[in-house]
Amino acid sequence: MKIDNEIQRFTDAPRAQLSTINPNGTPHLVPIVFAVSPTGDRIFTAIDWKPKTTQKLQRLDNIRADPAVSLIVDHYSDDWSQLWWIRADGNAHIVDTASDEGTSATDALVAKYRQYKNNRPDGPVIIIDKLSWRSWSAS
Repeated sequence: MKIDNEIQRFTDAPRAQLSTINPNGTPHLVPIVFAVSPTGDRIFTAIDWKPKTTQKLQRLDNIRADPAVSLIVDHYSDDWSQLWWIRADGNAHIVDTASDEGTSATDALVAKYRQYKNNRPDGPVIIIDKLSWRSWSAS
């Protein structure tokens, strides 16, 4: 699969918002760092060492109960002709960082974020696949 311009724009974004579904059906939204596979068919994020109120994260419970997720990146500018957003919808699953799949995903995150070079994420890895892409641009 060739990565088109919109997927490349998504890939280059420094952060995204990840939406999962709470048990009561409401959305659960959190900002994340992420990496996209070279083929553009999978997205990776990991639970890392940044401070969190708990290690029992709602996003992980939500994915275990319902794998449907959405991620969105956007660009805001006071020049509204420069506005855009790109959304990836897909199915998520959780793997251990020590697994082959987890190691590859973590390697992609380390390649994108210098903060991970000396302190790799060691928590579970979320892998999102079966992606469908939507986007909008003002120009």
